[in-house]
Amino acid sequence: MIDFDSYIKMGEPGGKERAEAWKTAIGLQAVDGLKTSEYLNETAAKHIEGDITIDQVKDLIDTYYQSKTARTPEDDDVEEADKASANIARILNEPSFTFSLHGLTSIHKRIFTGIFKHAGVLRGYEISKKEWVLDGASVSYGFAFELQGALAHDIQRERDFNYTGMDMSEIVKHIAQFTSDIWQIHPFCEGNTRTTAVFIIKYLRSLGFNVNNTTFEKNSWYFRNALVRANYQNLQKGIYKETIHLERFFRNLLMGEDNALMNRYLHIKAKELLDGATPTSTPTSTPTSTPTSLIPGNENIKRLIEAIGENQLSVKEMLVAVGLKDRPNFLEYSLSPAMNEGYVRMLYPDSPRHPRQKYLLTVKGLAAYKEIKG
Repeated sequence: MIDFDSYIKMGEPGGKERAEAWKTAIGLQAVDGLKTSEYLNETAAKHIEGDITIDQVKDLIDTYYQSKTARTPEDDDVEEADKASANIARILNEPSFTFSLHGLTSIHKRIFTGIFKHAGVLRGYEISKKEWVLDGASVSYGFAFELQGALAHDIQRERDFNYTGMDMSEIVKHIAQFTSDIWQIHPFCEGNTRTTAVFIIKYLRSLGFNVNNTTFEKNSWYFRNALVRANYQNLQKGIYKETIHLERFFRNLLMGEDNALMNRYLHIKAKELLDGATPTSTPTSTPTSTPTSLIPGNENIKRLIEAIGENQLSVKEMLVAVGLKDRPNFLEYSLSPAMNEGYVRMLYPDSPRHPRQKYLLTVKGLAAYKEIKG
């Protein structure tokens, strides 16, 4: 297995980002009980080191499986894991992202082209899946005839949502619920959890968060089980939908907490299965570590966040607000770092030289602003 952490710590130009992407891509295969081959791991290492391109990775993986003569059912699963991992690594390494129904279906298509015949196609039939965490029961998934409308509704509602004035706990709770709602629709025949994970990672980055991919890599099976528990209820048995498990996952991901993420405590009969034993690290809604502050250490960025606040300002207006006159100096030491660290974004990102270009705080920036103001 690749020692991803060593590549990440080395911090070679581009290598760190490639290693993080591969670490997440391979880790996400666990949601469907899949494992990658040693050949994929060796090929990924070559890509991380810059010896081959991501296109060459795809060609090598395709050739590898085309050349295999004897195959077993296990080979099909490993091939799926290898090809899906390579495709996810490519997507996570790309800065582009479209937050839309088409963006979601495109991610599914790009991950599973060459794996599933239905890649990128919404399912046309009803589904159910027996879940270990539900003792064999299934979540009620979205109706096939209304998948497109349900997805479009949830994505548009999120697009219109205003994060202004929310602290990080409120933001995490909202993001957990949005993720849960998208996943419950289960728009595709297969690969829904992996697609949802990649879509949410890309979305969180677009909101300004530096997503810690290790949380997904090490806890992908927990992520899926938490989604299941967030969407299942049986009132007759006293079982209710619980988003707290998913919120713990996102608190670790976005707030730097260290909540215990243990699958056995998600089972609907956890108490019976554990024979009444007291867990050594019982998950609670209380953080097990002090959450990481979002206030930047860079005073220039902090001052800019305070200056922008809940407004939309031009460069000229920002210069006045922070009391500076040197535009090049401001761009280099204040605005650019603030954007690179995900605190500030353009109003018109697709047109940087737009005549009415303004700048505003991202969701991360707004949370930092609220923290600064106390």
